[in-house]
Amino acid sequence: MKIVVTGSNGFIGKNLCATLREHDQYEVYEVNRDTSEKDFQSYLSSADFLFHLAGVNRPEETSEFVIGNVDLTLRIVKTLQKFKRNIPIVFSSSVQAEQDNPYGKSKLEAEEVIQNYSKSTGALHYIYRLPNVFGKWCKPNYNSFIATFCNNIMNGSEISINNPNSPVNLVYIDDVCASWLKILAGKVKPGFNEVPVVFNTTVGEVADIIGSFKASQTTLITEPVGVGLYRALYATYLSYTHPKNFSYKLVSHTDERGVFCEMLKTHNSGQFSFFTAHPGVTRGGHYHHTKAEKFLVIKGKAKFGFRNILTGEKHSITTSGDNPEIVDTVPGWSHDITNVGSDDLMVMLWANEIFNPEKPDTQAAIV
Repeated sequence: MKIVVTGSNGFIGKNLCATLREHDQYEVYEVNRDTSEKDFQSYLSSADFLFHLAGVNRPEETSEFVIGNVDLTLRIVKTLQKFKRNIPIVFSSSVQAEQDNPYGKSKLEAEEVIQNYSKSTGALHYIYRLPNVFGKWCKPNYNSFIATFCNNIMNGSEISINNPNSPVNLVYIDDVCASWLKILAGKVKPGFNEVPVVFNTTVGEVADIIGSFKASQTTLITEPVGVGLYRALYATYLSYTHPKNFSYKLVSHTDERGVFCEMLKTHNSGQFSFFTAHPGVTRGGHYHHTKAEKFLVIKGKAKFGFRNILTGEKHSITTSGDNPEIVDTVPGWSHDITNVGSDDLMVMLWANEIFNPEKPDTQAAIV
């Protein structure tokens, strides 16, 4: 299928083209300001599908709204009709089409052009009145406050907020692209459509969330970035990282036994650390009342010793990095770990709570 994407150099266009090219059945033809008239005509003459994303939203002159949104859309549909390419069109409109301003009016007129094309040719059309769209590759200090916040906070610059309680409706670029792929798969009805996942939040909440991502490099506390708005904002925030900042240092604690280093902490699910031990070294020798831990030997060979502090019952487990095996600690059982190999031991450690030096829940004991 030959797919033409207008506005391919824009934020949404870049993401859509990258997504489409992940599928072998699609040939993508990009149309932007650098596209020659010859190529433009050629693409449309053989197109099977059109994503019309090009438009003007921040012109120097108000008249450019009509030129960039209405006239361009008319030009496209007339060209398609000239070549008898009655193909489906996806049009990225705006929620401002419902508002009485020059930009909204131009988007509304462009929608009507698409609808008239559909009526006269029988071609399917899909109109999306998009709210604030955010994600990677969006230009900061332009028309996305999220792009500006991410870029500035990432780079230590100030952000400006007039009203932190101002409500905003957001859609994530990956959700936009995913919904449009469903159109190509025939799973969306023509007409007006919406991106199924919309985040309803405030400007202040967005700023606070993004700020917490910056702080996590110092506190090591990560937010719930695996789902929902946090997931989408985190990916967006990271996309503004300069390559020189792709890594950051951690604090490690070294003594005669080896190294101990905390890596990541969570609000509700504990923390991750790792430690090393030189050959023959024993670490641990304590028990917990409530705290639980999981150990995974990454490198070397270790013997875990356990002792029930009430009954004196003992148990031991020997494991190595060659055969990954989780070893649990159990409240009320003291435990230690001895490097019984000839090389340095490296062990990954998860604890179900963040270490609190005022309440460590760690009692010395003899295994």
